[in-house]
Amino acid sequence: MQLSKITMRISKRERNILLLAAVIVLLFVSTSLFPAIQSFYDEREANIESLQLNIERERRLIANTASWRERRVEAVTLAGNLEAQMFSGGTIPIIEANIQRAISQHARDSDITVSSTRLAERLDTQGWLLISQEMSFRTLDDGNTIRFLQLLENSAPRLWVSDFSLSRSRNQYSGSITVVGFARSLITTTEQSATNL
Repeated sequence: MQLSKITMRISKRERNILLLAAVIVLLFVSTSLFPAIQSFYDEREANIESLQLNIERERRLIANTASWRERRVEAVTLAGNLEAQMFSGGTIPIIEANIQRAISQHARDSDITVSSTRLAERLDTQGWLLISQEMSFRTLDDGNTIRFLQLLENSAPRLWVSDFSLSRSRNQYSGSITVVGFARSLITTTEQSATNL
């Protein structure tokens, strides 16, 4: 009964004012709260998406760990193999002498006689030293040259044949060969030694 008395006391005009106030409050709440809720929701979605990307990246890294370890072992092995194929020495003449000594040794092991050797040619570029050594030889058996070439191919440090010729005269074979060996540039090696001090 008291409720009906209160509702009866509110006039139609007051009711319209209250409804209008309620609409204004509702509009105010929706315009101020809704964007805040929307931005919170968007930020939360962005965080979830970022976390999902990070989780996916971590999963890929874990999956690729074995592959990367394998590649690292291969790279270290390859670097060791390349290092074993290079000549070393304190000066360029020592490196040239080492290359010449290796060629002569392989020739002796193949029953090939070295008749003459030219001065070694060198090319120093981009941290690498290329030394080219030409020599003339003779042998009684052409099979000795094949053995000689095989020894050069399997040599360590590695010697590459860049030019080869062989001719026969009477009962012996004579020819010439140009062999190339590699070393690290002495400038680069000196710079590395200085930085290590």
